[in-house]
Amino acid sequence: MAKNYIRFDWAIKKLLRNKANFKVLEGLIESLLNKKMTIKNILESEGNKQEEEDKSNRVDLLCEDEAGDIFLFEIQTESETAFHQRMLYGTSKIITEYISSGQGYDMVRKVYSINIIYFQFGNSKDYVFHGKTEFRGLHDNSEILEATPFQKKKFSIENVSDIYPEYYIIKANDFDRWSVNSLDQWIYVLSNSEIPDNATAPGLKEAREVLDYDKLSAEEKASYYRHIKNNLVSRDNIDTAHEEGRAEGRAEGREEGRMEERLRNVKIMKEKGYPIHEIAEISGLSISDIETI
Repeated sequence: MAKNYIRFDWAIKKLLRNKANFKVLEGLIESLLNKKMTIKNILESEGNKQEEEDKSNRVDLLCEDEAGDIFLFEIQTESETAFHQRMLYGTSKIITEYISSGQGYDMVRKVYSINIIYFQFGNSKDYVFHGKTEFRGLHDNSEILEATPFQKKKFSIENVSDIYPEYYIIKANDFDRWSVNSLDQWIYVLSNSEIPDNATAPGLKEAREVLDYDKLSAEEKASYYRHIKNNLVSRDNIDTAHEEGRAEGRAEGREEGRMEERLRNVKIMKEKGYPIHEIAEISGLSISDIETI
């Protein structure tokens, strides 16, 4: 009988904070970065100190390896236009949180931002993207600014880009390709909550035990069902608000009607408890305008 596995987006907020389960995260990071690492501990930030129901909480997991590098995991299930800006804000906030007042700039920590998204984002065919900072010559674009021998030794780097945050975007929605490639196996698991018998990617052996629904306590199962229900209700509310707004807008057929459509749409979302920043993104209105409606 096939096992029933829980969703990774819930596990990363609950089960994977346990030191005994670090091998699962280490396997995902190894498959993504193509290097082995050992998680030293889970860190706390202002983001993940908030309540679970606070939808502005975007820091799903923050961990540190033995080298002192920080790995920021964020899971996003709802569409967000300003997703790039949110990633930039997240890494900037973590960097400033983890440098003490009076410390020199040489104490700035390396941050890896690993973002697992379950929505269509960007105009692209690939499903994994990597972003990093390089400095190229304006007159000779092929020339990349290199670190000096002293910098390489002092900061234990090979390239200037090794100092700056690195970003990974994994587009896990509707991914059904199974292969011998470790990263593809992981993305398949993230997308389908299923671990085939021939899985060989690092961390998936441990994930079989950690993500096994039948091994959850009664309290954990109740929490998991609340998480699934909240996700479904949230997506349904957004779809409903869009449909109601579009239907009323078509009936108006004028610019005035389209504005009234947006206002009604905003009222619906406010009544249903949407966060102000999400309403602003969906409606195109400013936060100050929304607060007066």
